[in-house]
Order: sequence, then C-alpha cells, then structure tokens
Amino acid sequence: MCELLGMSANVPTDICFSFSGLMERGGRTGPHKDGFGITFYEGKGFRNFKDADPSCDSAIAKLIRDYPIKSCTVISHIRQANRGRICLENTHPFTRCLWGKNWTFAHNGQLSNYQKKLTIKYHVPIGNTDSELAFCWLLDNVFEKFGRSKPKNMKAVFTYVAKLCDSLRELGVYNMMLTDGEYLLAYCTNNLHWITRKAPFAKASLIDTEMSIDFNQHTTPNDIVTVISTQPLTHNERWHKMAVGESKLLKFGVEV
Repeated sequence: MCELLGMSANVPTDICFSFSGLMERGGRTGPHKDGFGITFYEGKGFRNFKDADPSCDSAIAKLIRDYPIKSCTVISHIRQANRGRICLENTHPFTRCLWGKNWTFAHNGQLSNYQKKLTIKYHVPIGNTDSELAFCWLLDNVFEKFGRSKPKNMKAVFTYVAKLCDSLRELGVYNMMLTDGEYLLAYCTNNLHWITRKAPFAKASLIDTEMSIDFNQHTTPNDIVTVISTQPLTHNERWHKMAVGESKLLKFGVEV
C-alpha cells in the first residue's frame, strides 16, 4: 500500500518537517519505493513535484525537504505500485481543472472489479491506475450534479464527494485526499491519522529519522495547522485515528 500526507493551515506554512519523515518511508524505513509526489497551493496557482524514483533517494524529494515552500494546503503521496506500471504518469497526486480551479487527488489502497463500475464521460485518465480512474469518476459525478458553474456552497460539494467515497470503499481499500486548494477532504477506509497543532505549541520528534522541532520557534499564537497521514509521523504527540468510513473536511486548518 501507499502512504498519504496532507496539511491544512490558516497561514502559509512549510511542510519540511513532516515530509522529512514521509520521504524516509519511500524506500528506506518503508516499502513505498515506486515514486512520490507533492502539491503545494499558492493562491490560484500550485506547485506540483513528482518523481518515479524512491523518495528516500530522490534529488527532488531532498529539495522539498530542504526548501521551505509555504502553503495553506498540501497533499503528498509515496507509492507502492499495485495497479499500473512505475512511471511518472502513474505517480500521485493527480490534478485536474474544474470550475476554474486546480483539484488535486491522492489515493492509498487497491480497488477490485472497478473498470465497469467506474464509467467516465468528461475527465479521462492519463495513466492506467485505479486511483486516477476513481479521481476522474469523482469529478464526473460532481460535474453532472452541480453543473458547469462553481456552486456557492463548496462544503456541499465535498459532502457529496464523501458520499461517493462510500461507494468506492465497497470496491476495496480506499483512503484518499482531495483538495481544491481551499478545502481539504480526507476519507478513511482503514488507515488515516490526524493531528492539529495550535497554541500552546510543543516539541515533536519524527519516528523515521533523527529530527526534532520546537514549534514555538516557528509559529505565532494564532497559527493552526492540521496534518493528516496514513501512519503517525511523530512518536511524542497524540495522533487520532480515523474510523472506517469517516471523512474529515478541513478549511485553513479547522474542521468544517
């Protein structure tokens, strides 16, 4: 299986610390060596970095680890391939444009008997993974339900997506993250954990590498940062495990 990492914050924040732990799992402390990707949102634009090589050895991953790109919304993924060959077009996260916004999606798990059930009309996959097909199917259904114009109530859109995820969960393991750059939706089948960091901030130490941080030195009292990952990334903080079929919708670090 793959591993996911997402962040939602109320101020532009870098994800260097969390990503430093995740990248080690991409071939060194974990088996997820079949590529990695990460998407940062900045206003209406986004930066999307991918590599089909293991993240633990990737020069691109080292850039992400060392270069503090600040964003309010981030999705990252390290891949252990099960559907589709190891190549750039099959590397998560996947992105598409809908209603003039860039949407980003990443999936952890494996679906079965999905080809006939996930019929698409508008959003065509570039690669050949079950994950990208599921993403295209979600966007097709959203487009058909809400139309060509962006709805005023975007929370209702993501609530509808969460219901669609219930159907995808019937096809197999389906942990996923989806964002339009403002809202971040996480959906759990078996393994997703989250933590919200806010004042009073404390120190944290990564599980996968010898690295610690004192968040008091890098934050203000008003900062709120929620991190979601497949497995906890630190060993001295309290992470919360999501339940089967649970979804979590965040906007600027806060659940809505």
